[in-house]
Amino acid sequence: MMLNHDAFSKWLNINLIKIEKGYCTLSCKINHQMLNGFKILHGGITHSLSDSALAFAANAYGYKCVSIETSISHIKPVKEGEILTIIATEIHRGKSIGFYEVNILNEKDNLVSKFKGTVKISQDLW
Repeated sequence: MMLNHDAFSKWLNINLIKIEKGYCTLSCKINHQMLNGFKILHGGITHSLSDSALAFAANAYGYKCVSIETSISHIKPVKEGEILTIIATEIHRGKSIGFYEVNILNEKDNLVSKFKGTVKISQDLW
């Protein structure tokens, strides 16, 4: 599986909850090193968590996929110690391009961020 070779996702201390073709759920507990100068979660971390979930959902078909365009909206601040749930859902998958949405929720099921991503689908198998 892709996660076995993904050093960055391991560094983020991501926990895989569910993965299937076009779908992935992860969780992550926020630690001190993930905070910015305002003592809230750095936006780069939510982007990275979302990008990892996108990658796992897209690559679950067995074909190598890489993101080619992403965007994120940061909606609610996150503090140290919070556990986030990251949910990637496939919106559309064609022969060479896939579209995904990733929502990050806090422990109260409040939306923390919304991420959209496009992947290039190769014909190379994992």
